Amino acid sequence: MSITFSDFISQLFTNPSLFIITALISGVILVNGWTDAPNAIATCVSTRCLSPKKSIIMAAIFNFLGVFTMTLINSTVAQTIYSIVDFGNDATAALTALSAALVAIVTWAVFAWLFGIPTSESHALIAGLSGSAIAIQGGIAGINGAEWVKVLYGIVISTILGFGMGYGITKIIETVCKNIDRRKTTKFFKGTQIIGGASMAFMHGAQDGQKFMGVFLLGVALANGSSGASTFAIPLWLMLYCSLLMTLGTSIGGYKIIKTVGMKMTKLEVYQGAAADMAGAGCLLVSSVFGLPVSTTHTKTTAIMGVGASRRLSNVNWGVVKEMVFAWILTFPGCGLLGYLATLIFMQIF
Repeated sequence: MSITFSDFISQLFTNPSLFIITALISGVILVNGWTDAPNAIATCVSTRCLSPKKSIIMAAIFNFLGVFTMTLINSTVAQTIYSIVDFGNDATAALTALSAALVAIVTWAVFAWLFGIPTSESHALIAGLSGSAIAIQGGIAGINGAEWVKVLYGIVISTILGFGMGYGITKIIETVCKNIDRRKTTKFFKGTQIIGGASMAFMHGAQDGQKFMGVFLLGVALANGSSGASTFAIPLWLMLYCSLLMTLGTSIGGYKIIKTVGMKMTKLEVYQGAAADMAGAGCLLVSSVFGLPVSTTHTKTTAIMGVGASRRLSNVNWGVVKEMVFAWILTFPGCGLLGYLATLIFMQIF
């Protein structure tokens, strides 16, 4: 299924269900800009390669390019999220469950943002949808195990590959530049880090943009009474809309996350920031090519941990890391439970 912009606008103000689900999904995408998108530009800001304003503009451009390019090449991530749960054949009940899941996701993400904890919006999305599907189906029949396995693979791969690439790239840079005056390399690595930050923003769009567009199109289908669409085509207007919302979210509230990821976890020099960006972008690229839905937050922060640990483990503020890991672990059961309870409540109300 797909929908043109003119058809969408005409339906938006005549179909209350579509209006409500669009508002909720837009809220989730906006919150993603608060929580996930800032990770892409955190190191550029913390090492002063770019000002926050310039970084946000760069993120806006490359988020869209990532959404557009990767969707044309490989939309498997979007398809995975679209089909990861089954809300049943009753489109009205399914729409109620999806709405409850989105409310749970926004609630979870905003709570974490208030404390400056960079939780994974991707994991919250998957957990919230899964909790709602279990509630509406009365059991785990609502979970598509084959697609959920990809999520588990993504968690393992992003952790190992992000940390390993961050550690390895830093060691390579230090070995190659060992006998070179650091003042001569600073300009080069500033440029490299800007490219790395742009690459991270590009891959954030490629990963997270696809996830939310998949949910958006699922909501459109359900609002139009269809619960059986198994394939879809992502329109250009939706790519642009998703990218703009992410950027707006980053400009409104992204600095808290930038401060935690780029400044509190470990002190980065310019070349280390470049290494972290290259590692994070590389890990996201591998995951996107293989259609694995991974967390931008998870990937970037593990890459920064690897960079910090490349010199010595004490370089990393493990207290901050502990808080983030706890939040990651808690996201699946916590947001899943919120989705489950919200769905039960919504079913009683509506």
